[in-house]
Amino acid sequence: VIDHPKYQESKRIAIFLSMPDEIQTEEIIKDIFKQGKECFIPRYKPHSNHMDMLKLSSAEDISSLALTSWNILQPSDDDSAREEALAGGGLDLIFMPGLGFDKKGNRLGRGKGYYDTYLERCMKHPSGKPYTIALAFREQICESVPVTENDVQIDEILYEDC
Repeated sequence: VIDHPKYQESKRIAIFLSMPDEIQTEEIIKDIFKQGKECFIPRYKPHSNHMDMLKLSSAEDISSLALTSWNILQPSDDDSAREEALAGGGLDLIFMPGLGFDKKGNRLGRGKGYYDTYLERCMKHPSGKPYTIALAFREQICESVPVTENDVQIDEILYEDC
């Protein structure tokens, strides 16, 4: 990931905070700060498909985040001091989680449509749609995954031996 050309050229990067069954992103987050890039993480709004990408000030900032009912760390709902990526310069790159992926760029998420809805908002931003990379285990690569007309294809999937 760290040697990937899109990562190297990106300045504003959104990345998920890993759940136990996902690719672990902690070392990537540390590298984002080490390289002097800006790091944004998701804040999901419950009972909706709305998500914002909020700026972290440091890798250590993660320890100040609240734990949601889904067991995910994220900025609290009343945290208005953090920059939202689309209120500023947009994003260059989004690292995306998922349950399953196919080689055509289709992604099976957890069913709420957070990332698809966020990418639609990105397309309306002056900086345009960021490059999207899914981080996956080889076992998550499928022949095909079910999609709807609202699903946004990802640009690339990274997994072991890909």
